[in-house]
Amino acid sequence: MKMTYLILEIVLVWLSFSSCANQTLLSTDNEGNLQDLQRFDSSFQHNIRPDDKLSLSIWNHDDISLGSVFSVYSSNESHGKWVLVDQNGFAQLPKIGKVKLGGLGCTQAADTLLELYKLDIKEPIIVVKILNRKVTILGEVRSPGNYILEEEQVTLIELIGRAQGFTCYANMKDLKLIRDNRSYCLDLQKMNALKLHGLMLQSDDILVVTATRGKTIDQMAPRLIPIASSLTALAIVASFILSR
Repeated sequence: MKMTYLILEIVLVWLSFSSCANQTLLSTDNEGNLQDLQRFDSSFQHNIRPDDKLSLSIWNHDDISLGSVFSVYSSNESHGKWVLVDQNGFAQLPKIGKVKLGGLGCTQAADTLLELYKLDIKEPIIVVKILNRKVTILGEVRSPGNYILEEEQVTLIELIGRAQGFTCYANMKDLKLIRDNRSYCLDLQKMNALKLHGLMLQSDDILVVTATRGKTIDQMAPRLIPIASSLTALAIVASFILSR
C-alpha cells in the first residue's frame, strides 16, 4: 500500500512540474516593477511608429480622407482605407505628400497635419487614428486571442471583459503581463479595485492567465488512472516476489 501511494506522489509531482513548465513558456528573464504599471496617466497616448496603419479623416473632404470617421467610408483596418508608416516614421498622404509623424501621438499628428492642410482647406477638422493597435490575451479566459484597441485608453479589467471573463481554472494569483520584453506578475487577489481600474494597457501587451494545478490533474486523470493501476499491480507483484 505504501508503494502505491509513493507511485501516485511521484506522478503528481511530475504533473506539477509539467504544468509549471508550460505556464512559464512566455515569461521573460526581465522582471518589471509593478509600480510602473500602476501609474495611471489620463493623458497617455500611443506614439506613432513604423508599420502603424493610420486613417486620416478630414471633415467634408472624403476625396482626400483615408478611412474617414465623418462619413460612410470604413475606417476599419481590415476593409477600410489607411496608410502605412514607413521605417523612418513618414506617411504618404493625399495632397501634401510625405510627412514625418513617427513619435507623435494622434492628437499631435492631427495638429501637425492641420497646419499643412489649412494652406488649401479653410478651417480643416482633422482626426488621425491608429488602426492596428492591439493586445493579446492567452490562457484561462473564455475567449482568448488578439483584441484591437479602438479607444486610446483600455484597462486590464476592460480587456478581461472583452475576453468574456475567466474560466473556472484561472489562477487569480498568477497573471503575467508582458510588455517591452519585461514580465510583470499580477496577483488579482491582492490588488484593490482602484489599482485594477487604473492599470492601463498599451499596444502589443500580452496578458497570460495561468491555470491552477487542478486543470492539469483533471486533464491527465483519464490517462493517470490506468497508469497508476498498472504500476500498482507491478508493485504488488514485485512485493510478492521479493517477500519469497
